[in-house]
Amino acid sequence: MRLVLDGGALAANWRALDGLSGRAAAGAAVKADGYGLGAREVVARLAAAGCRDFFVAHWAEAQALAGLVDPARIAVLHGIAPGEEAVALAAGAVPVLNSAQQIARWRAMGGGTCHVMIDTGMSRLGLDWRDDVAGHCAGLDIDLCLSHLASADEDSAQNGAQRLRFDQVRTGVTARRYSLANSAGISLGHGYHFDCTRPGLALYGGVPVAALADVIQPVMRIETRVLQVRKVQAGDSVGYGATFTASHEMRTATLSLGYADGFKRALSSLGGFVKDGIRLPLLGRVSMDLTCIDISAAPDLGEGDWISADLVLPQAEAATGISQYEWLTQIGRRFDRVWVD
Repeated sequence: MRLVLDGGALAANWRALDGLSGRAAAGAAVKADGYGLGAREVVARLAAAGCRDFFVAHWAEAQALAGLVDPARIAVLHGIAPGEEAVALAAGAVPVLNSAQQIARWRAMGGGTCHVMIDTGMSRLGLDWRDDVAGHCAGLDIDLCLSHLASADEDSAQNGAQRLRFDQVRTGVTARRYSLANSAGISLGHGYHFDCTRPGLALYGGVPVAALADVIQPVMRIETRVLQVRKVQAGDSVGYGATFTASHEMRTATLSLGYADGFKRALSSLGGFVKDGIRLPLLGRVSMDLTCIDISAAPDLGEGDWISADLVLPQAEAATGISQYEWLTQIGRRFDRVWVD
């Protein structure tokens, strides 16, 4: 099995999002191993394209990028938990401080350049915008003051409310730069861009809002091999639970791919594969390591041949209800990742 990854499309997506960010510079969320595609390969290509700011969740993710970019341009979104002080200092990346306790911990470590997260309505991470944020941040050397939109992919009044709160709070927080917008937030317009945007999903071919549908290029393609070809007779069932029964004789293939690889069971009887432009429907349930398809329309397809999944992220989300974020980040580790630049 292999993931064929288009480095040119990845770079083009970043350039498009950077352009849409106006005066702001687009960074890149590369947490969760570059949304499942491989963080080191992703960062190397985005840095070559001109990206300068990278966002990870954990210190181990920052350490995994050692030697690729200046660690001072890597932000660790989860900040510093008790016991992480030595790791944080050794990594050289910059913590995003999310609470008064984290700020106190940072000061006790000797301080230095940091980022600060403001919670403007998501109630997840960050200093509450209603608290004495200016007092908490007094004396800190803050590079980036940021917040995160909860409903940027929806036409929601919450977006405007969060922007106004962020505007209100940032007047009392001295920082070199300010940031609010993620991928979907970029499409909300210049009032949300500030100095730095933080796209994630859209970099990797996901389309969080319709406004980006004509801008974002697919980056990932799943390919796998045919393990076995067989004839199924009328009345034969396919796969667990016998959820598919053939109404006529069919030529089928069993593929080396299943839900253990992130090819989700929700695609059972819905998904398909493509060979030479012909769509070949999935039969029955996706199992842990195997998937069966109808190849009656592809008479030349045989054992050992490669075939591509018909998996376009926005369409997969619409068909299954599973978010594009999950499709990307839950890709299995059994794939060879093959970059084509």
